[in-house]
Amino acid sequence: MNRWNLKTACAAVIVLCLGGVSAALVSQYVFDMQPCPWCILQRVIFLLIALLAALALLLPVRGLQRGLAGVGLALAASGIAAAVYQNRVAAQEFSCNLTLADRIIGALGLESAVPFLFRISASCMDAAVNLLGLPYEAWSGLLFLMVGLVLWAGLRAR
Repeated sequence: MNRWNLKTACAAVIVLCLGGVSAALVSQYVFDMQPCPWCILQRVIFLLIALLAALALLLPVRGLQRGLAGVGLALAASGIAAAVYQNRVAAQEFSCNLTLADRIIGALGLESAVPFLFRISASCMDAAVNLLGLPYEAWSGLLFLMVGLVLWAGLRAR
């Protein structure tokens, strides 16, 4: 009997997203890997996906669950785009000031509201580090891909 369904997928997505943000916080506070605006934007996207997945778990209406999962899937795609942009463009620049990520974080007021989680403390070039041979943002992009695949599988399940 196959127990894979949208609710199982949403529960898995919550674990993946919160695990990713937790790993980023450990990297920041234990290993002194300071985040740039693009790093922080990816944290925001992971937390939004986790929130949507949690709402999908709580809502009894299947159509709303599917809609929230669909938005989560779109956010996972935007997370991949942010990771690719960070790797290909932002990591080569001396400053991230006034980039899209910097403007979004500033407009949302997250840096002052929850500084331990959303404080930008490095430029994009300074934040460019490798972890086990891959750029940190590549790991983030791979996690967004995994989240997207899990949501896609959940949406396709009967």
